Amino acid sequence: MAQRPGTPRLIGELNDRTAVDLMLSAGPVTKTRLAEFTGLSKVTAAQLLARLEARGLVQVVGSQEGTRGPSAALYALVPSSGYVAGLHIGPQETTAGVVDITGAVLARLSVDPHGTSDPISLVRGAVTKAARRAGVPMSRVRCLSIGTPGMVDPSTGDVRFAYDLPDWRAGVLEALRRGFRRPVQIENDVNLAAIAERSAGAAKGIDDVVLAWIGRGVGVGVVVNGRLYRGAGGGAGEIGYLPVPGGPLPKGVTNPRKSGFQSLVGADGVRQLARAHGLRGSDSVACVEKALADRDRGPAFLDELAGRIAVGLAGVCVVLDPGMCVLSGDVGRAGGAELAKRVEAAIAGMCPNQPHVVVGEVADDPVLRGALLSGLDSVRDEVFAKR
Repeated sequence: MAQRPGTPRLIGELNDRTAVDLMLSAGPVTKTRLAEFTGLSKVTAAQLLARLEARGLVQVVGSQEGTRGPSAALYALVPSSGYVAGLHIGPQETTAGVVDITGAVLARLSVDPHGTSDPISLVRGAVTKAARRAGVPMSRVRCLSIGTPGMVDPSTGDVRFAYDLPDWRAGVLEALRRGFRRPVQIENDVNLAAIAERSAGAAKGIDDVVLAWIGRGVGVGVVVNGRLYRGAGGGAGEIGYLPVPGGPLPKGVTNPRKSGFQSLVGADGVRQLARAHGLRGSDSVACVEKALADRDRGPAFLDELAGRIAVGLAGVCVVLDPGMCVLSGDVGRAGGAELAKRVEAAIAGMCPNQPHVVVGEVADDPVLRGALLSGLDSVRDEVFAKR
């Protein structure tokens, strides 16, 4: 939004958005409650609600009983005033969802990404199915928000270095925008998980957070002063490339799975570590679950895995000094509180920073949740600032 200091229009837009945020966080409000929360006069609060009601953005949903005089009308957002579709594009599964402007989830489904090699067809098919299940015409979907692995170029919005998604290359975003004829945004998957955890999970309300995604891929999402930090080239958080003791040095910009931090804590590294401790599982998650159930061999495995994770996170923490580190991803969540407390202790032994380490709380695909939240921010700005 362009800066227009002190203009009545800007002040009106700010007041409108403040009222919207109150209804989103606290539910239906009366004119009096809105005036108290915003500092507006009762007359101005009433005019604001009347303006939003005339635009079809709020509606009376009941009345507040138990007050002197006539019952006060309760106002709430009109859910159908905007819809957002979100996607989590993964190498093995793609999930899609649709929410209304209040954030209520209307549909969520999974599709097999192997049916087509064309990203445009994959996205169109997944979004169409999700919208149909939600009972929402595609014409009413105001924004499409997508989460993918890899780095997102801030100048173009295109995905780079997404090794599991070779067809997601330069030009995909522009093609999606032409095809959907509405705003389309692409964000790194781990960044979106960080948004979800800070908005509705373990890091809710904390301004400086590092989310560590430990799974098939490895990365961190960084929130500084309450804002997602992407870096100048969109590469902030690509910790898989970090040179660490015990892992081969990365040479060239290649897939980091066999070098750097990812070689130690990625899926292959976790399986190798489990075998060294006499634990076997069908995949890295199963290995961690076996360790948690094995009182003899499990603790030593968890200690060593925690030490490996701490080597990477300590380097991040000593620079950023976050208030909290959130473990996410398949392996991070599988390790649970047992792994988190070991990582916290190991970090404390490596650097002066002592962030609290917790397990992510957003269930059911935090990347998709983050994509939907990111899209909602854009749509709410568009809907409630349009005057």
